[in-house]
Amino acid sequence: MRLTTKGRFAVTAMIDLALREGSGPVTLAAISQRQQISLSYLEQLFGKLRRHQLVESTRGPGGGYTLARKAEEITVADIIVSVDEPIDATQCGGKGNCLGEGHRCMTHDLWTALNQRMVDFLDSVTLKKLVDDQIAKGVQVEERGPARRTISSAPVVKPIRVNAPNSVFALGNALAKS
Repeated sequence: MRLTTKGRFAVTAMIDLALREGSGPVTLAAISQRQQISLSYLEQLFGKLRRHQLVESTRGPGGGYTLARKAEEITVADIIVSVDEPIDATQCGGKGNCLGEGHRCMTHDLWTALNQRMVDFLDSVTLKKLVDDQIAKGVQVEERGPARRTISSAPVVKPIRVNAPNSVFALGNALAKS
């Protein structure tokens, strides 16, 4: 079994989201910047996570993503399966036809047992545990306060409005009316 970047990035992004959702919805742009994951890739992953009801989205200013369930109710297996990551070490995809129709390879049962152990392990690790592990390691979570408008020292320059004719013909018409 090989866990690809799809599964790794999904779990990483979900940890990032869970760490920060107490301050409100978290934007994918912020996750992208912190975790160095392409924004378009995150959009694809979060579309799948949303369809599997692991996250919810909020539109508009101040919008972003939040967890759809409590972090202790989401497992790593839930996340990986939701982004279509196969958890399978067999050569045949678990079908038992490793050597052709109806013929198993000699190690099929070994790889099937490994699959079950992997699923059991990933199903035993919750998102809450991963978040707690990050906090125990000293990961600092910046608090996002309410959006503030900044006051600039530079004056606001408004465009000058000119009520002059913009062509020779407009000048002629203006003079004819006066």
